[in-house]
Amino acid sequence: MKLTVWTYEGPPHVGAMRVATAMKGLHYVLHAPQGDTYADLLFTMIERRNHRPPVTYTTFQARDLGSDTATLFKQSCQEAVDRFDPQAIIVGASCTAELIQDDPAGLAETMGLSIPVIPLELPSYQRKENFGADETFYQIVKNLAQPQDRTARVTCNILGPTALGFRHRDDVEEITGLLSDLGIDVNVVAPLGATPADIARLPAAHFNVLLSPETGESAARWLEKTHSQPFTKIVPIGVGATRDFIAEVATITGLPCKPDESRLRMPWWSRSVDSTYLTGKRVFIFGDGTHVAAHARIARDEMGFEVVGIGCYNREMARPIRALAKEYGVEALISDDYLEVEQTIEALSPEMILGTQMERHIGKRLGIPCAVISAPVHVQDYPARYSPQVGFEGANVIFDTLIHPLVMGLEEHLLTMFRDDFEFHDDAGPSHHGGKAKARVDDVETPTPQPQDDNIIWLSDAEKELKKIPFFVRGKARRNTETFAMEKGLHEISLDTLYEAKAHYAR
Repeated sequence: MKLTVWTYEGPPHVGAMRVATAMKGLHYVLHAPQGDTYADLLFTMIERRNHRPPVTYTTFQARDLGSDTATLFKQSCQEAVDRFDPQAIIVGASCTAELIQDDPAGLAETMGLSIPVIPLELPSYQRKENFGADETFYQIVKNLAQPQDRTARVTCNILGPTALGFRHRDDVEEITGLLSDLGIDVNVVAPLGATPADIARLPAAHFNVLLSPETGESAARWLEKTHSQPFTKIVPIGVGATRDFIAEVATITGLPCKPDESRLRMPWWSRSVDSTYLTGKRVFIFGDGTHVAAHARIARDEMGFEVVGIGCYNREMARPIRALAKEYGVEALISDDYLEVEQTIEALSPEMILGTQMERHIGKRLGIPCAVISAPVHVQDYPARYSPQVGFEGANVIFDTLIHPLVMGLEEHLLTMFRDDFEFHDDAGPSHHGGKAKARVDDVETPTPQPQDDNIIWLSDAEKELKKIPFFVRGKARRNTETFAMEKGLHEISLDTLYEAKAHYAR
């Protein structure tokens, strides 16, 4: 186990919480000595849910460890069933419970409860959150799905969306509308919003739409093998992927699927003259494997960016991301160490980052704009507005998400360029408040600082010129210039040194 300040994924029982919290009529009894009771914070604060997660903890104090902890667990389990009256319960252990080697699953099965008890075996010290969600959903489906006839109309299930999923709420609504336009009804969405009774009806659908492979692929594969339900392999994030998804659905169903692209604006915007500024921008992409793969395609093929690096933190997706990186001619970064990710970004010096909330903080420190495209995210990435990632409306949302950081960067650059103008300098009052432009007071000349040891000193004229460079490449320009100066044995960087360095690296 590695101690870290930030982590991309929690332990696997957090993944189980995401599934339990997403569903209705299901309760999670978590054997958690010494606490681990942070689910309320995760779901009510970050995702802004209006109800507490359906999790009961068997928390007890250290002095109880020498007594009969099995009885304590059974009491908590019975109290949860009596109080919440669920259709089914899932039972598992936290990290601390695993250390004392209690067996909550076995204990619950011996209680003779009148509802299904689904045991979870989630190795806390070998696997992580996405595995926990995927395994939990798989066990629920395996235990509750019942053989039955197919529906009269062509229907599908949507598998994978969970609580704390990145835009899953809006993605379900968008893809449901897209399928409806294709003449396909949705039988069950699971786990988000599903009950155990809904899980039993999963085999009635003709096929499954795998919306989130990280959290639904094991269940989709089991349904394919056990109930002969094919599932889609393409996640419809981006214009090209959405069109490919529709073609895949047409192949599975045999229906003449004709998409309605009347709301699609992204392709025209990407080709417009205003977007030529974005062409060729160097981007680094990091997050969960599904969103990284989708946004790499969007960045290169639909936005005209240059992908200089990709990577993911969930090792279950390492193989496809490595294959994708090879196709793009870059090296894949498979790591859950945010410091390693930061070092890679600093070395590549991209002009934009597409990542998680971790990369947003990294970008802020390095002065590189970042658009959040993947979990883990913070409260600001659960907007009140409709903001899907999938489908044609999702493509419109993604276009805005990707260009706004760069456009704001351009605006800041333009303001910096005209800072010496009589209307725009810092001493001029705001025009909308009736301020009047005043002549700039000449800066008082300050003495040039002397170099200490091997430090590089930027002279005032060079520092002023450096600030005219857009902030998202300013860091790279500074580093290149300092490297050039050190190679030349210079301790001071003048305006001429800055220009010479620029010419040197342009060759």
